[in-house]
Amino acid sequence: MRYTKEIFEILSRGGFISQNSISPQRMHLYDAIEDDFQQYQEYFEGIGFLLEGGNGYYYFSRSESKVELADKVQRMADWIDRIDFLKTFNTAFGSGFSFRKSNILEKFSSDIELKEKARHLYTDIKTNDEKIDKLIGDLERQGFVELENELDSTYKVTAAFHYIEELIDCLTIIDTETEQV
Repeated sequence: MRYTKEIFEILSRGGFISQNSISPQRMHLYDAIEDDFQQYQEYFEGIGFLLEGGNGYYYFSRSESKVELADKVQRMADWIDRIDFLKTFNTAFGSGFSFRKSNILEKFSSDIELKEKARHLYTDIKTNDEKIDKLIGDLERQGFVELENELDSTYKVTAAFHYIEELIDCLTIIDTETEQV
């Protein structure tokens, strides 16, 4: 367990460590966790963090109060809008997908549905250009995308993106079940 500090620094800020990261360091951290998952899990549990694994990624979770849960639900609603926007941009948007900001902006000119969904993103920001910058920044901060090529500003979607997709799928399933009752 040589990498507890590095892993903690990433995960404690709400980040993810993905198997298909662009960063060799993060891929190395992923492998280290995978090799000694039980030990890392016990160590972090001792300091109040639950190390969780998903489909090609690791993250921290913890028990939360009702107030914290309410805040989390609001943040989740924002992410649902963002993911809906990204899936409207390209239905293949997911782990391993590569894109450029310019691709999204180009699609605005021909896709009315994308323009409509963009109106609901970051309502305090006026231009689509700034909204896309903010969206990419948020995706990058969370570890859902990484800059793959600085020259042409190509981003790659990491395996951590499965986390948000799985959460949304759970909400959809619950919503569907309640409607049938």
